[in-house]
Amino acid sequence: MAAMAAAASQALGLASSFGALSVQESGKRVGSLSSSGSLALRCNAVKMGVVVGRRTVVASPVVRAAVAEAAELESPEMEERRTLEAWVKQQLPGGFAAARLIGTGRRKTAVARVVLVEGSGKIVINNRTAQDYLQGNPLWLQAVKYPLASLGYETKYDIIVRAEGGGLSAQAQAILLGVARALIVANQANRDPLKKQGLLTRDSRIVERKKYGLKKARKAPQYSKR
Repeated sequence: MAAMAAAASQALGLASSFGALSVQESGKRVGSLSSSGSLALRCNAVKMGVVVGRRTVVASPVVRAAVAEAAELESPEMEERRTLEAWVKQQLPGGFAAARLIGTGRRKTAVARVVLVEGSGKIVINNRTAQDYLQGNPLWLQAVKYPLASLGYETKYDIIVRAEGGGLSAQAQAILLGVARALIVANQANRDPLKKQGLLTRDSRIVERKKYGLKKARKAPQYSKR
């Protein structure tokens, strides 16, 4: 019995040491892949596991996070976002505060700071294209472009936006107001045509607050006689 116990403990020690070495080796492989390797190999490395007896030892969360971050940095979306960010810094060397043609729009809880620069009609929202940021919604895209289109300036200015708060619908309406206000800064003659179309009116409607004893602002629970 003693001999069998010693043999079992020795086998268990060998198995644990083998598992540690395997996990270490897998970590080295993932590290090498993160420095030089294709995206497909990195994705496979995240799922890589080592079988020890009847157990499967997977790569540590730190390794998986590092591989996922490296894969995200190589994605085309991140590359495009870095390109747009560099373009925005080039157009606004002093940041939004130093911009000349700037307007601020608000809607519900959304706030949009809009800057107009001479260009060809490009729209960049939070370092992303308007088509990407607004999820290709035609109504939101039309709202963002409408002040320029109403004056025939679609290809005269580029729009750079920093938006926060609210949802995409509220942000799109806030950008519309910001673009209209920036057009007034560009030329005071634009005020009358924009005002006649109602593009300079701030929509002050917000969600009504919930009341005590009600489910929502006005919705009451169902009446029960007994």
